[in-house]
Amino acid sequence: MSQFPSNSQLTVDIRSPGVTGEAQAWVQPLVDKLVAEQVASALANQDPTLWGPQAQPEAARRLAWVALPETSRPLLATIEALRADLRSDGIDRVVLAGMGGSSLAPEVICATAGVPLTVLDTTDPGEVADALAGNLERTVLVVSSKSGTTVETDSHRRVFAAAFARAGLDPAAHLVVVTDPGSPLQQIAEAEGYRAVITADPNVGGRYSALTAFGLVPAGLAGADIASLLDDAAQQSPLLAADDPANPALRLAAALAAGHAAGAEKVVLADTGSGILGFADWAEQLIAESTGKEGTGLLPVVVQNPAAPGFADAGEDATPVAIGPRMASGPPGRASVATSGTLGGQLLLWEHAIAVVGRLLGINPFDQPDVEASKVAARAQLKDAAGHKPAFVDGDIAVHPVGDWLPTDVATLRDALRALVTATPQRGYLAVQAYLDRVADASAAVLRTELARRTQLQTTFGWGPRFLHSTGQYHKGGHQNGVFLQLTGAVEEDIPVPGTGFTLGALQQAQALGDADVLAARGRPVLRLHLLDRAAGLVALMHALQEPGAPVSQEHR
Repeated sequence: MSQFPSNSQLTVDIRSPGVTGEAQAWVQPLVDKLVAEQVASALANQDPTLWGPQAQPEAARRLAWVALPETSRPLLATIEALRADLRSDGIDRVVLAGMGGSSLAPEVICATAGVPLTVLDTTDPGEVADALAGNLERTVLVVSSKSGTTVETDSHRRVFAAAFARAGLDPAAHLVVVTDPGSPLQQIAEAEGYRAVITADPNVGGRYSALTAFGLVPAGLAGADIASLLDDAAQQSPLLAADDPANPALRLAAALAAGHAAGAEKVVLADTGSGILGFADWAEQLIAESTGKEGTGLLPVVVQNPAAPGFADAGEDATPVAIGPRMASGPPGRASVATSGTLGGQLLLWEHAIAVVGRLLGINPFDQPDVEASKVAARAQLKDAAGHKPAFVDGDIAVHPVGDWLPTDVATLRDALRALVTATPQRGYLAVQAYLDRVADASAAVLRTELARRTQLQTTFGWGPRFLHSTGQYHKGGHQNGVFLQLTGAVEEDIPVPGTGFTLGALQQAQALGDADVLAARGRPVLRLHLLDRAAGLVALMHALQEPGAPVSQEHR
């Protein structure tokens, strides 16, 4: 088993230039209030009344995560036995089909432990084809879905089962399922005799499931030392349950909530030497889905490194948070935060802190009321096979404004981009959503840095449909001040999804169009750029951003 890097004890450091005494006057009143109300111990005791009567029914069945460092231990023997059984049959390549909490936590755990895990949280045919090109005889597909009906994950299951059969293999011997008890996926797996079905605690929501079977099964099968992960978390549990001003979860929650009250509705996350790989991507879902609702919330902005635009130069609408020992210098009177500790401790810290932020913001941190809208719209788009005519084509890019926000005289890519940035409201943000291959089209991620640098707007980047299970909730339920740049691309070789009547490429397109329709219905400007040639289109898009007259710094911030 691969070990995790060891760090010092869990800490949260808060600083604010221009405020005496390490921002005590800024954050301390909220910390003292939380201590006086005994919020930490009530959370540790799974008290569902912490978020008010409206949230209580949901909270009552969503708090088992606080005890997972202990209650998940029986899984260790099950996972180790399954891993040994697979390896005895020469199966040592782990591919994970999962979305949101079913993929983000295992990816962080495995990356940090340095063990290989192929993650499929995409509907891009090219990315799925690359995973299919591996040695199928040595491959186990872990199909991970809490509901058992996740369309992306079910599509991966169908595609891989067919591929195993074509390779002369017994699909059931190469399929492992992780799901909630009684789900449709469990029923399918048991009826078809899949190699293993491991059920998770149904009283844990997806984004709080890192230490359940959803996080531990794929990571353990891949070779991560999940026992030490649980040990790390268990060691920090008493600290996080303490009604004490030194409780790091209370300090982190107070800093984020007090920042929000002062107008810092965005949280900019950068790794500053934590030794934990990809942690901000996991935290992004936790923050966005837990807080982004009822017109409020915290928008997580993940940046590539602490030197990237939007972190050290965060404006008054953002709190920079370092994952690691070094922090940014925030604006005068505002806090900057740094969190340090082991992976297990950090997972538990952020789960506790964001649950407490929900209480401070007056929202239910355990529901996601706006996620279903995009799923419904995507299903409608799948049924409507009609083409979508662009407003115009500029070289290798077809330009599709969604809604009527784009001026009718705009006829170039450069001017369309400029119009989108100009449409950003005061204190708004720009979201880049790339329904592309995050391996072959990885250069698309550079757009976040370039747009943030040129526009001085806080800019997020998400791979679609992955982000729909993460920041997608915030985009529709949080502060309604975002503008959206969607990227879709031509598909060279599509993959039919057996038994469905659609292809992966059609599903990917439907998900993009469906989400765009939902955003436009909420009055948000959406600009979809369809890359007729992906590589050439990405180059042309970068050139358009660098032309004279392209989007430049706005006075909105």
